[in-house]
Amino acid sequence: MVRETRLSPDMFLYPLFVCTGHRQRREVTSMPGVFQLSVDEVVKEAAAAKADGVLGVLLFGLPDSKDATGSAAWAADAPVQSAIRALKQELPDLLVVTDVCLCEYTSHGHCGLLVDGEVVNDATVELLARSALSHAAAGADIVAPSDMMDGRVGYIRRALDGAGFPQVAIMSYAAKYCSAFYGPFRDAADSAPAFGDRRSHQMDPANVEEALREVALDIEEGADIVMVKPAMTYLDVIARVKAEFSMPTAAYHVSGEYAMLKAAARNGWIDEPRAMMETLTAIRRAGADIIITYYAREAARLLSAH
Repeated sequence: MVRETRLSPDMFLYPLFVCTGHRQRREVTSMPGVFQLSVDEVVKEAAAAKADGVLGVLLFGLPDSKDATGSAAWAADAPVQSAIRALKQELPDLLVVTDVCLCEYTSHGHCGLLVDGEVVNDATVELLARSALSHAAAGADIVAPSDMMDGRVGYIRRALDGAGFPQVAIMSYAAKYCSAFYGPFRDAADSAPAFGDRRSHQMDPANVEEALREVALDIEEGADIVMVKPAMTYLDVIARVKAEFSMPTAAYHVSGEYAMLKAAARNGWIDEPRAMMETLTAIRRAGADIIITYYAREAARLLSAH
């Protein structure tokens, strides 16, 4: 009765990796329990998650082919767009959120267009908006730009409104840090950069005032939900963002954070269910309204059991 912080399955968002093919369910080696799924398997997994009490999914795409511009990101028949349509047909009440970035689609693995080996901001933003529009046209409820380009939230908002999608919300990766904890995700999404890193646009882990400025800019440009990523090593940032702006705030419990718990549990070093719930409770206690986590189904089942 006196517990101050409570978790419930409806605050979890479940990330899913969509690939081509049929009946494809390939486990990601560095992320036990996480799979690359064909569209039919995505529908099954989302239905099972919904039955567990998880009401939304976050989709990432794995195209068959990549090029320098990431053109598969806005193809109508690409994995994410196909999955959106299938999910909305089979599970119309499911909240479908889509990641908007080019790193999964470019042959060089960077988040945008390259000129002389550097990511160029404005030309990238145009392509991100094109991708977001293709997701909206397929039926997405929320688009989530994760690229960290300047001005992309406002550009996407104007593009959505102009194309007749004012109801599609934007969940902005507003404070996304250049973190060492993304490695397993890059295995899952096949999105590791072919050279260099993403320091030119992702945030310095040492900075928090910058995060507040980034969040403020995204809110001004029309973000409906703001996100901090990663979660565990940035609990102070989550707390500052929530206190400063009182906006719906998401936090991404990222692949490396998940993988560390899985690895420790497999070695018998920690009690995984307890560590999982303690971790998610900490993220919630810091101020997150939405927790994006690969543990969504496991945590939901544990919460329902109690």
